Amino acid sequence: MKKIEYYFELILWNSRLAVIAAVIASLFTSLAVYYMTTVDAVILISDIGEYASPALSEEERLTLRANTIRHVIGVVDGYLLGTVLLIFALGLYELFVSRIDPATRSETAPRVLVITSLDDLKVRLAKVMLMILIVRFFEHALDMKFSANTDMLYFAGSIALIGLALFLTHASEGSYAPLRHRKKESPAGEQEKS
Repeated sequence: MKKIEYYFELILWNSRLAVIAAVIASLFTSLAVYYMTTVDAVILISDIGEYASPALSEEERLTLRANTIRHVIGVVDGYLLGTVLLIFALGLYELFVSRIDPATRSETAPRVLVITSLDDLKVRLAKVMLMILIVRFFEHALDMKFSANTDMLYFAGSIALIGLALFLTHASEGSYAPLRHRKKESPAGEQEKS
């Protein structure tokens, strides 16, 4: 019975290596997104030369500018999505297969790529996804038409909620700890009585 249990546990433990399929797929998908976004960026940069053309009317120049800003937002969004996939691949590998030795030995390795737990991976992915949502909001905000005063109020409320979301993500990692745990200081010149 002990022998069966040993082999079953060995098979169960080695089954974690199935995650390598997800790691490889995420890595290649990340590279594909980086490639497509880089091609988009190169095309965008090559089309920018038209902006300085004196043949453009003011309306055409404004349209070109708006389209360029939309494409820039799309490029930022693409690179953020590729980053999510890369962090996901590295995190899965570190959690289920093995630690990435070059990342742990290197002083210049970014801390964002060193994942220590599943919660750590979720937090890092959530932060990048929040940035993607903010970029998408900005993209849609460019096309917004304000027909009533309430539209402007909704827009301001959306921006306030984005600010709150950013504040809460930073507060959760302890960035604002000095604000929460500040000791009460006595007014200048007063001495404690014993």
